[in-house]
Amino acid sequence: MNLLVWYIKLKEPAFYKMNTDLLYTKAVQLLKQLIAIPSFSKEEHGTAQLLQHWLMREGIAVQRKGNNIYAVAGRTKKPVCSLLLNSHHDTVRPAGGYTRDPFLAFEQEGRLYGLGSNDAGASLVALAVTFLHFAQQDIPFKLILAATAEEEISGKGGIEFILPDLGNIDCAIVGEPTGMKMAVAERGLMVLDAVARGVSGHAARKEGENAIYKTMQDIAWFAAYTFDHNSELLGPVSMQVTVIDTENKAHNVVPDQCRFTVDVRMNEHYTYQELLDTIRANVHSDVQPRSTRLRSTLIASGHPLVQAGKALGFDAYGSPTISDKALMPFPALKIGPGASERSHTADEFIILEEIRQGIEGYIALINQFSQQINNDKHEAMAEASHIR
Repeated sequence: MNLLVWYIKLKEPAFYKMNTDLLYTKAVQLLKQLIAIPSFSKEEHGTAQLLQHWLMREGIAVQRKGNNIYAVAGRTKKPVCSLLLNSHHDTVRPAGGYTRDPFLAFEQEGRLYGLGSNDAGASLVALAVTFLHFAQQDIPFKLILAATAEEEISGKGGIEFILPDLGNIDCAIVGEPTGMKMAVAERGLMVLDAVARGVSGHAARKEGENAIYKTMQDIAWFAAYTFDHNSELLGPVSMQVTVIDTENKAHNVVPDQCRFTVDVRMNEHYTYQELLDTIRANVHSDVQPRSTRLRSTLIASGHPLVQAGKALGFDAYGSPTISDKALMPFPALKIGPGASERSHTADEFIILEEIRQGIEGYIALINQFSQQINNDKHEAMAEASHIR
């Protein structure tokens, strides 16, 4: 990130309207409260209640659906567009190796430790106070805040569950730990369940057809095969066999079936059906996808959100990890404080200064986005006038 450009932007009058210290204090206090409440996927009732009451105390009208909390700001009768601010409040279960209580928010040497502090608590609270900031202003677009559930398991009770209630959405900012870099592309995920079938027999007489041997041939293909089209942002399609299992536990029986699981990470050049067709044409096993919901996504470099980030000097990259961005049928930019490599690790933490930078970065980005869409609107009007 070009810090000089960002620093210049922070000196603009619009940015000075906010009280960054107050917003930062609110954000850190809220994050500490969130850490203290277990919120594993599908068990987020406590954190949903906390977020609902917190927003209500801040004077925000709140809606709740399941364990999802959402609110709308914007006083303009005819907004030029709608922008969604989204992050999640569910967490994975604590990794092995924690040396401190994962539900005790603990500050030490400029760090805040606790489960979910980095993924994605810091992004969530930074977006929440950013929403408060803009809720008090006469902004030219509709701003929606959604704190959602089940992101860690890509559950259907999360962002997908409330999208019909949010109305038309033009684009979104998805809060995840990216070091405040713009994840303009994201790999898709397809999990395959495969089964190789043989014929059982007595091992001593080498009877039957060994399903494990058939599995080995297919695994060798998955390990060696490369798809033709690489992505400039996301690299090649990757396939990793991650689980192997057979129901047969007897040493003297040739197994008649063997199951295995394949983790497939796709880039934007392929559809799920194209990948499935290639795989099925090359392996002997029966292959079935668990889901084809988690598609690869790409937001165009010319989109006003991306242009706004570039004007602020934010770096852009392709993300190898999945998020709720994959479930959004509109352009979305993934960006937030923290580091992806800290996610799901023991003694998870966020650097406190990263929260402040996240708040400042989000507000600067939305201010610049507002300016960008106004410029685009004026250019479109001028072009239409010229055509007439």
